[in-house]
Amino acid sequence: MPKLTERPIWRSLAAHWRARDAHLRNLFGTNPQRGEKYALEAAGWYLDYSKQRVDEETLRLLLQLAEDAGVAARRDAMWRGEKINVTEKRAVLHIALRAPKDQRIEVDGEDVVPGVNEVLERMAAFATRVREGEWKGHTGKRIRHVVNIGIGGSDLGPVMAHEALRAFAQRNLDCRFVSNVDGADFFEATRDLKPEETLFIVASKTFTTQETMANARAARAWALAKLEDEAAVAKHFVAVSTNAEKVAEFGIDTANMFGFWDWVGGRYSMDSAIGLSTMLAIGPDHFRAMLAGFHEMDEHFRTAPFAQNMPVLMALIGLWNTNFLGAATQAVLPYANYLKRFPAYLQQLTMESNGKSVTLEGARVDHDTSAVWWGEPGTNGQHSFYQLIHQGTRLIPCDFIGFVEPLSPLHEQHDLLMANLFAQSEALAFGKTAEQVRAEGTPEWLVPHRVFDGNRPSNTLLAQALTPHSLGALIALYEHITFVQGAIWDIDSFDQWGVELGKQLAQNIGKEIAAADDSGLAHDSSTNALIRRYRANRGGEKP
Repeated sequence: MPKLTERPIWRSLAAHWRARDAHLRNLFGTNPQRGEKYALEAAGWYLDYSKQRVDEETLRLLLQLAEDAGVAARRDAMWRGEKINVTEKRAVLHIALRAPKDQRIEVDGEDVVPGVNEVLERMAAFATRVREGEWKGHTGKRIRHVVNIGIGGSDLGPVMAHEALRAFAQRNLDCRFVSNVDGADFFEATRDLKPEETLFIVASKTFTTQETMANARAARAWALAKLEDEAAVAKHFVAVSTNAEKVAEFGIDTANMFGFWDWVGGRYSMDSAIGLSTMLAIGPDHFRAMLAGFHEMDEHFRTAPFAQNMPVLMALIGLWNTNFLGAATQAVLPYANYLKRFPAYLQQLTMESNGKSVTLEGARVDHDTSAVWWGEPGTNGQHSFYQLIHQGTRLIPCDFIGFVEPLSPLHEQHDLLMANLFAQSEALAFGKTAEQVRAEGTPEWLVPHRVFDGNRPSNTLLAQALTPHSLGALIALYEHITFVQGAIWDIDSFDQWGVELGKQLAQNIGKEIAAADDSGLAHDSSTNALIRRYRANRGGEKP
């Protein structure tokens, strides 16, 4: 198969890009109904993509690209449980985590849905016991604090979901999260807690993840310093893992070990047992509502024609912006403070998935892959980086996310919030010309500074309210966007070899830091000098 950029459809897109010079002002001027036409709904979400720099021909060619790249076949292979994670020879079935009980999804001939539901039922039973005060700590006191210890997909998803769904959380159960191996993270998370009222969730599939286990050991020592009985570990620690031997060795009762499967990638796992902290916070019913939102978007992605398929269209437009308009980044701007951790969650989902430079066959790609994803909630970002988005030299496509109904009682403030969202997308699209600036009476010397070029693309996503269901659908939407782009770029979106090298080197360097002399140092001169300097000064005065 020829390289992506050598295929006729790619060349047609490139020729189309070179030939067209349509500003969004013109696109709207020639089609007064553009705002209604370039919009669709799915799983409770409304997408307005009319402010993207595309026309009917652009979309026709992009849809042809998806067909040429075999996106539908690859999607269907995922649903069939085929091992589309080729470098690790694994199926990719996060969609099974939210499948209804009567759906059959197989891996190697085995229906995995019953196993998924068995774990969910065990999670629900445990969560109910903790939430209702039936599960007691070692001294007989009720659990009032839950600390999730994980990293990467075992942290970012649960943290994001906890923040997003605070309005649905049981407020007398305080959930906290520890991920960084920097001891300050654990110290600050536990400094005001009482061990006899604290439950730790240690989330590590292998129970060997370096950072997670360092924090788990710190938690164990912290708890036992007060509880002074090894038997207390079983009452204050549970595990999300598949390594029963290591879990038992740590002192956790394997009856309180919640497993998942090798066909669930870490960054796709927040709706598995990795979401135990989420279920503890919001309860089993709300957790299942979130799963239902995931599933509704899954079914839309699986069944909707590509021309009306929300993940497909957003993926194709994002690819157009990256590979043809030259955008290096993608901003995600939720106008909902509860979604403040959503951009950070998407950073792992998108960049760990599609931050690749070789094809499935191992050849070097000759095109850009993942954009750099980033963002902050509005309106805070408006007083921070929006200046660059509006008048800077770089093109930064934006996804605005908002809700019709607020979760706070301050409805007038919510109207102001949403007014800002709508204003920002309008300003980015249409800007302000020099003639408009002059007409406002602006002195000529100031005119260039007050001109906004516009023509800066954005999507707007709206849902009725931020609920467990709408959150699940939103996450699934971006999961499938990531999938479609990876399929077209012909890369493996489900491995993450790029995380490994630094970890491997750190293990050796850790031993060298602890060594008494320099005999083992065999790095480059920079790394050797840094290790020596750190060793020589680490015994200095502490604050």
